[in-house]
Amino acid sequence: MIDTNIAVKRTEAPISMLPALATVRRVIWETDDTYTLLIDPPRANGRSFAFSAGQFNMVYAFGTGESAISISSDPSRPNMLAHTIHRVGTVTSALSRLRRGDTIGLRGPFGTAWPIEEAVGKDVCIAAGGIGLAPLRPVIYTLLRRREEFGRIMILYGARSPLDLLYRVELEEWSKAANAEVIITVDRGDSSWKGHIGVVTGLFSYLKMDTPATLAMVCGPEVMMKYTCEELERRGLAAERIYLSMERNMKCGVGLCGHCQFGPKFICKDGPVFSLPQIKHLLDRKEI
Repeated sequence: MIDTNIAVKRTEAPISMLPALATVRRVIWETDDTYTLLIDPPRANGRSFAFSAGQFNMVYAFGTGESAISISSDPSRPNMLAHTIHRVGTVTSALSRLRRGDTIGLRGPFGTAWPIEEAVGKDVCIAAGGIGLAPLRPVIYTLLRRREEFGRIMILYGARSPLDLLYRVELEEWSKAANAEVIITVDRGDSSWKGHIGVVTGLFSYLKMDTPATLAMVCGPEVMMKYTCEELERRGLAAERIYLSMERNMKCGVGLCGHCQFGPKFICKDGPVFSLPQIKHLLDRKEI
């Protein structure tokens, strides 16, 4: 028998489980199916929204649901938050229909960050495929803002076609930075494309890397990351200096629901950024 006289103790949910209201400032279409939401972030206790490069938010479309989206803006500008989103499902489609002044919910930030401080004094190789450039964009902003603290900056980026390239204006600007190289490839070109055609790993032949002085950060489709890491190791880069950002279908953001389990790890709380030794044994296994 249940004692109905027992008072139910109410507890406050963790702040990260409660969506905070944020306002859409602008929607920028990067490609036919990928867009960037510029957001006026929420303020907690009068403080600006702060995040580290590599972290993600759970972005909530009211009446539809929420999706884990990497933060793609500059960590030094906390008053302007950006999420670059590939429109592939119900939630991302609903978010794509937002307009200036609309309200969304945000939970976060969640997850681990790119090892920027570890990269101080080193050359940095950034390898990205497709939408994988979005989680690395905050790193690039940080490297260029603190330019004197790092050596060479090498950005290798691949997309399906010229029309699928993200941040085309910024790619041009980044290539003009001091001691920086931006090399781009596409899977298939068109009549106007004069650049490289092929996979990202093919771009390493255009680089002379000082591997003992280099740290690498990689994000893209898993098959691309697998072969990119193999190429970096083949060129002499130690696995301990290679970092990857993984993606999975995340629902809670705190390791509770299990949707993002990756072997013994949970992408939402153990990642999304991992060093290669942490997950190397899992990259060769299918359907994890």
